[in-house]
Amino acid sequence: MIVFDLECRDGGHRFEGWFGSSDDFAQQQARGLLTCPTCGSGDVGKAVMAPHVGRKGNQVPARVPTDKGAAVAAAPAPVTAGSSSPQVMAGGGLPPEAVAMFKALATMQAEALKSSKWVGDSFADDARAMHYGEKDVEAIHGQATPEEARDLIEEGIEIAPVLFPIAPPGETN
Repeated sequence: MIVFDLECRDGGHRFEGWFGSSDDFAQQQARGLLTCPTCGSGDVGKAVMAPHVGRKGNQVPARVPTDKGAAVAAAPAPVTAGSSSPQVMAGGGLPPEAVAMFKALATMQAEALKSSKWVGDSFADDARAMHYGEKDVEAIHGQATPEEARDLIEEGIEIAPVLFPIAPPGETN
């Protein structure tokens, strides 16, 4: 099966059509079997479509465990926005102000992570040890299960979620 975005040339209405093949679409169009579901016009053709192009094999995103989320301990140093260019999903009708806000947040997160130490799965243990004075306090980030994060918060340990996904060190191209 193949899906085409179709457009009514009379009214400009857009809709989807599912066909067995490109030839199947051409045959139905030639026989006048395609009509606009909105206005009934028979003048229907393919609309301009943006194809989905998959990632190259070496660009597969890092696997993120499903039972854990990333979290960071509150960093002692202030964070300022930098000039990096985070990836932002195009489309979706986001206002320019929202896109600018997401870019600023991603930049601030990237700057905070530069001065933070990756501790991986030992995040909850390390954050707890720092809170109770068993380890020197430093900015850390890592992974914690939802239960571990809840326990830390209930103990009064300040943590914050990482807003944008990150790949652990050594797991990126």
